[in-house]
Amino acid sequence: MTTLPTTTALILEREESVLRIWLNRPEARNALTAEVTGELAAVLDAVRDDRTIRTLVLRGKGGVFCAGGDIKGFKSGMQGPGDAKEIARGNRSFGDLMIKINEQPQVVVMLVEGGAVGGGLGLACVGDVTIVEKETRFQLSETSLGIPPAQIAPFVVERVGLTQARRLMLTGARFKGEEAVRLGIGHFIADGAEDMERICKNVLAQIANCAPGANAITKAIVFEATRRPRTDALDFAAEGFASCMLSDEGREGVSAFIEKRKARWAVTAE
Repeated sequence: MTTLPTTTALILEREESVLRIWLNRPEARNALTAEVTGELAAVLDAVRDDRTIRTLVLRGKGGVFCAGGDIKGFKSGMQGPGDAKEIARGNRSFGDLMIKINEQPQVVVMLVEGGAVGGGLGLACVGDVTIVEKETRFQLSETSLGIPPAQIAPFVVERVGLTQARRLMLTGARFKGEEAVRLGIGHFIADGAEDMERICKNVLAQIANCAPGANAITKAIVFEATRRPRTDALDFAAEGFASCMLSDEGREGVSAFIEKRKARWAVTAE
């Protein structure tokens, strides 16, 4: 079993094949600091190759998902002479974290309640499955602060499309859970925290029926399809298919189908 890193800004709870990751700065509405992002990156790296962990569930403590960047931290960074290259490097590092979450081999489930502002909305956009509470407040507020939503912009565009992304970013529009689902940010709408957990439980049960190795390869194929020429993407997919077919998972899945029984991974996930 993977040894998880020690964290203070995050709370980690593992149950069977599910690792729950709680953003643990409720007093600051779970705003993102270097400590939060550094610990989250370390956790993702630690579990990346562990197929006994099938699902990561990200949620915020205190009934709030994430208020985005730490604005107080921004202000303190502006007090000095200012080094544009240093600021750019710091900003770019969050983009690396977004890529890491987006392409993590495990299934990533986001439970979004209370508020998802700025970078918090960006995080909601990189969940494989995002469940939003209907009263959750969403906003891309960066331009109202005189800055662009730099590192989350590509992921928001990918999620909602160019036209809607432009509107949301250039107007700082505020909206709630139902519109978030209409836009494609969320997949399911929940009526309160209890309903969110109910929906999450159903999603986890569905994931448990899927082979973890096959899910990891599938995610890789999905992303390679967006950045390779079509023939190259199909070659990559064929290699992934062959690898899965010859794996223990592939052999077990085919045998289970022929024998009309559940595959071992589905049985052990119950």
